[in-house]
Amino acid sequence: MAGRYDYTHAERKEKILHFLKQFLFWTISLSAVVFFAYALVFFTLEKTTVADASMEPTLSLEDEILINTLVYRIRSPRRYEVIVFEQGDEEHSFYNIKRVIGLPGESVQIREGKVYINGEELNERIYVDDMLLPGLANYELTLAEDEYFVLGDARNNSEDSRYATVGNVKRDEIVGKAWIRLNKFGFVNQMNQKEE
Repeated sequence: MAGRYDYTHAERKEKILHFLKQFLFWTISLSAVVFFAYALVFFTLEKTTVADASMEPTLSLEDEILINTLVYRIRSPRRYEVIVFEQGDEEHSFYNIKRVIGLPGESVQIREGKVYINGEELNERIYVDDMLLPGLANYELTLAEDEYFVLGDARNNSEDSRYATVGNVKRDEIVGKAWIRLNKFGFVNQMNQKEE
């Protein structure tokens, strides 16, 4: 029976080769997905803890939030978005969390507890108390092309753009958008909204 071809051996060899190709394909694919997911999280998300009660009732002291650090590389912050920004010098910097009220180029003033943008009263889309202290915004402030006026939702318990210690927030100080509250799950910018 010399010269007889062993079909079972050839078939087995072909199956093993097919299995190895499939295994290699799935290993490379899975590795690429894991790498992409890690890179996505590492470069677009950051986690922080709320350090004060200035954003009550939206965010409370010690709430943990995820920051979307990618969104403001694509577009500018919008009115009412809750942002995270860095303050202090390089050695003693910390994150601050406030809501955007005034946009670049606008004028902002606080009169009789209400916010005025370019002379018009702002129709607040969130639940807030009238402000007792207008601070620097007692007089009309005009924002530069890279500045934002921010307020805490706890308007009478917030150190924000009304005070020289915070002032107007520059675009390059903004870390990202407060995105998800983790400990009591919710999308930050959907909290404390008035019904339309």
